[in-house]
Amino acid sequence: MSKKIIAPSLLASDFANLQRDIEMVNQSEADWFHLDIMDGMFVPNISFGMPVVKAIAKHAKKTLDTHLMIMDPDRYIKTFADLGVHNLTVHYEACPHLHRTLQAIKAEGMKAGVAMNPHTSIHVLEDIIQEVDIVNLMSVNPGFGGQSFIEHTYKKVADLKNLILRKNSNALIEIDGGVNATNAKKLVDTGVDVLVAGNFVFSSENPTQTIKELKEEIA
Repeated sequence: MSKKIIAPSLLASDFANLQRDIEMVNQSEADWFHLDIMDGMFVPNISFGMPVVKAIAKHAKKTLDTHLMIMDPDRYIKTFADLGVHNLTVHYEACPHLHRTLQAIKAEGMKAGVAMNPHTSIHVLEDIIQEVDIVNLMSVNPGFGGQSFIEHTYKKVADLKNLILRKNSNALIEIDGGVNATNAKKLVDTGVDVLVAGNFVFSSENPTQTIKELKEEIA
């Protein structure tokens, strides 16, 4: 895949001005919206749920890339499909029957993703990678925005890229956490296809320009 994807994370947006920030992403050079759903159990934080996703879907004009940081995600697969989500990513650590979960996501017409915590080895994907559309490598510990990038992520990206090529998989590599102008190009050069950027975009003085510069950095 030649085109690299920028996916601003709405977790870092201004929830009091959510429609404004959605329109900003719509009009920017960003490719996807990244939605982080947290349940307060799988991760210590609670973010937002179905009513907010429904509101986002009403205004968003780009792919909704939804990352479930929740226990037992199978309960909500159809719900998120009905809300208009395009990509649905579940955590490896939360899915005892991962193959079944991925098949259920695809059966609802969505792309199926697997997210992995920083401590989880990519080798656990050896027997499932051909069923995966997106692998989200967490480059921070999940649950909160604004954390620092974990440097070991580069090696995990390289190992995952090798696995994808060896298994002839079409999975995209997504990085979530601590992405900024300093590490974006190195991540892409190492094999990343999708960069999730939250605070780096929404805390900048000009988010539209920040997204544009990030796209230019990885072009």
